[in-house]
Amino acid sequence: MLESQSPQLLIEGVTRTFPGARGKPATQALLPIDFEVRENDFVTILGPSGCGKSTLLRIVAGLDFPTSGQVRLDGAPITGPGADRGVVFQSYTLFPWLTVEQNIRFGLRERGASEAVQKERSDFFIAKVGLRGFEQHYPKQLSGGMQQRTAIARALANDPKMLLLDEPFGALDNQTRVLMQELLLGIWEQAQKTVLFVTHDIDEAIFMANRVAVFSARPGRIKSEIAVPFEHPRHYTLKTSPEFMAIKARLTEEIRAEAMAAAGH
Repeated sequence: MLESQSPQLLIEGVTRTFPGARGKPATQALLPIDFEVRENDFVTILGPSGCGKSTLLRIVAGLDFPTSGQVRLDGAPITGPGADRGVVFQSYTLFPWLTVEQNIRFGLRERGASEAVQKERSDFFIAKVGLRGFEQHYPKQLSGGMQQRTAIARALANDPKMLLLDEPFGALDNQTRVLMQELLLGIWEQAQKTVLFVTHDIDEAIFMANRVAVFSARPGRIKSEIAVPFEHPRHYTLKTSPEFMAIKARLTEEIRAEAMAAAGH
């Protein structure tokens, strides 16, 4: 029991400073950040644009490195990308020359999985994200929502310990976005992966998460953490409940204050 209480992801004193180009001053993106995420938790990182939340996610993904501090996953330092972390970005990152099925199989193939395992995993997640009948379609033949379904299936097919999502639904229309939120929550409720989800949308941050970490304006730091008390499974009508609206009002005020600070007010 004690083991299950230790954090799966441990962020200790992480800062990030980008050197200035052509004599310009350096840009401090992150102030020291200390943060924990426990196994099977769903945490959203909420903050104004340009506050450093995506920088932190890239560091956890191993796509960038902290200027100081360290990040550990299950006790081991993160030193680069790995199959133990599945990543989905806002921009569509599917390989355009591969079909839906081939995109989903890609990571498994690179890791040397057998043809049988590749087929089993890809078939399972194609069904899970509602893409049956589209296996042989190429990304250019898909809507934005379907491309993101494919990206989520590709990330999950590798059976990562942790799913990292950076504004994954930000480019979608509102109706598709709501459907994708419910789809991802449904998958999480069944698969119980650990999820770190970056967003600037307050409704999304509350609806998706068990815990919301609020980022300050740049240089980013975690200004506050708010527990989200709603049970799972969740229905979109939750967003109109008085309890949801109360959390939204608090977060709106916090984000507004940070946005004004960023604008120099």
